[in-house]
Amino acid sequence: MNARRPHPDRGDVLTAVSDGLVGLLKEFYGRGPTRVRSYYADDLVVCILRGGFTRVEATLLEAGHGAAVIEQRMAFQELLRRRFEQVVEDATGRPVVGFMSGNHQDPDMMCEVFVLGSAGDPEPVDDHGD
Repeated sequence: MNARRPHPDRGDVLTAVSDGLVGLLKEFYGRGPTRVRSYYADDLVVCILRGGFTRVEATLLEAGHGAAVIEQRMAFQELLRRRFEQVVEDATGRPVVGFMSGNHQDPDMMCEVFVLGSAGDPEPVDDHGD
């Protein structure tokens, strides 16, 4: 029997997404964000992570090398794309069919956006028709 519930509690999903993404960042950056908030509606999961620049990143920013920090973060997120998606899939019980990531420097924020398919369908559900 599958231990995963067909419709997990929304609070459990949000906690699992937030904790999972923070855990990945802590594992690979050596520290995580100072604040996190996740949102889940329909086929969309969004996670806003605030704070967490590493000492190296902060030094680069202070020296005017913000583009290098953003480039490094984007490369990291692309490298670990599947692990980020797995956190959301495990929390929601639905496949991730799209993942977008953005970074902001002042204030320090990351935004992770996941588009979900239905549990048995790899494509997002279109409720609007043509």
